[in-house]
Amino acid sequence: MAGLRLGPLLRYTGDSSATVWVETSRPCTAEVRCADGARGSAATFQIAGHHYALVEVTGLTAGTSTAYEVFLDGTRVWPLPDAPPSEIRLHGRDGPVRVAFGSCRWAAPPAGEPDPVGPDALDTLAARLAADPRAERPDVLLLLGDQVYADETSPAFRRRLEARRDLEDPPGTEVADYEEYTWLYHESWLDPEVRWLLSTVPSCMIFDDHDVVDDWNTSASWLADMRATSWWRERVLGGLMSYWVHQHLGNLSPAELAADPLYAAVREAADGTEALRAFACRADAEPAAVRWSYRRDFGRVRVLMVDSRAARVLAEDARAMLDPGEAAWLRTQALDAPDEVDHLLIGTSLPWLLPHLVHDAEGWSAALCRGEEGSRRARFGERLRRAADLEHWAAFPDSFEALAALIAEAGSGPGAPASVLVLSGDVHHAYIAEPSWPAGSGPEARTLQLTCSPVHNSVPLSMRLGFRFGWSRLGRALGRALAGRGRVPRPSIDWHRTGGPWFGNQLMTLTLRGRGAMLRLEQARAESGGEARLVTVQEVRVTEGDRP
Repeated sequence: MAGLRLGPLLRYTGDSSATVWVETSRPCTAEVRCADGARGSAATFQIAGHHYALVEVTGLTAGTSTAYEVFLDGTRVWPLPDAPPSEIRLHGRDGPVRVAFGSCRWAAPPAGEPDPVGPDALDTLAARLAADPRAERPDVLLLLGDQVYADETSPAFRRRLEARRDLEDPPGTEVADYEEYTWLYHESWLDPEVRWLLSTVPSCMIFDDHDVVDDWNTSASWLADMRATSWWRERVLGGLMSYWVHQHLGNLSPAELAADPLYAAVREAADGTEALRAFACRADAEPAAVRWSYRRDFGRVRVLMVDSRAARVLAEDARAMLDPGEAAWLRTQALDAPDEVDHLLIGTSLPWLLPHLVHDAEGWSAALCRGEEGSRRARFGERLRRAADLEHWAAFPDSFEALAALIAEAGSGPGAPASVLVLSGDVHHAYIAEPSWPAGSGPEARTLQLTCSPVHNSVPLSMRLGFRFGWSRLGRALGRALAGRGRVPRPSIDWHRTGGPWFGNQLMTLTLRGRGAMLRLEQARAESGGEARLVTVQEVRVTEGDRP
């Protein structure tokens, strides 16, 4: 009899349909049956000995919620005994849109074991929603990278690795291949609270570096060094293949899935492993041939999730965060039908606007690596870039400026949205930054960088002190001195921090109603009795309009 190994995950939701992802123990037919009569079924497909299905559920009604069950070959396997019901809730076009977001999540330790980094924000959100079915819940959860950590594994995970291979051989205690990636997803998504949360709150995901390896695609030199190792090829192919299966498929609408030749090939084959592996090989060798970015519309809220890792151009004389095709896609989506959009959300795992010291240090490092001060200093610049993780948008100056120009264009003119909001994670603290353009060149839309990280990870004292200093006046002055030394031109825009920095395991939630927008930051905090709850740290009105 088929069993449910992982999931269900509620992924895409539209006006009348949704998709539900599952992993099963053997080939079978997965079926979703809803209390209101909506349903859907799909045969599993096979990748590397694992069996998956993405079930399209049809017959749903916008603005309603319905409980659902999962059946495998006719046997009910979800919900689990004593678990709250899972629901499919479709957004109604006239209601508010609530978008929760964050990044950087280590898997929580097993129940009863101490958590060295404090309560998990997703676990805590799940507990709140399960305890009160009437509680306000997100319409979508945006997970902005580092959903799994292939290079930082838990003690339990390392014990499992040790039983499979010699940890003295590279990559040691890190993930080696597709099979070990599946263990990571199991460790992260079988957490009971998170498992239920992902079954009942739709999610959109995009990778960041730790989904593959720290500083993934920092530079051409970095990539050459990695490709020279004995273990990198299987690691990156396993990372891309497992991301496609576990995260990317659910980001797509049923129409996009129906038009995807790889999805069709994998489903039609008795074993889709070779087709998916060939795709991953191509994605690694020719990043511009594959698009991981995607668009989702929730009523009059548009979400553009941007790949700022695999789509990079790494040649030092042409560095870009996005290859030309990716940049053109982003521009097209941002400017499409502006009169249909009240709020434009651009999700990029890496912040566009950073503390000024960090921004200028990245620009200086990029200048050194281009050879502005000779080959010896270029080698120093590369070592600095890798050691200090200087590879955000600021390290790609032309891309930084291009995004600023696109935001100004998208946020201007008749029918412009009320807000253009850049949502990011990565940097293990939360903050709000607001840019300003030279007079007459900026957008009419309220524009903010909203950064929220981590969901569940460590925030050492050195990091807290470093980012506080990076935002300070002294840090800004030091940054300008570095940029001046490297003859780095000033950016065309300025920005200032309007909130934060906040440190802890946290989530931000946007509530968007009409042209009004509110932002709330919540942190997971342990109570005296050992329980954890989400505590509101900050609430900010982003734009005026109908009060959310």
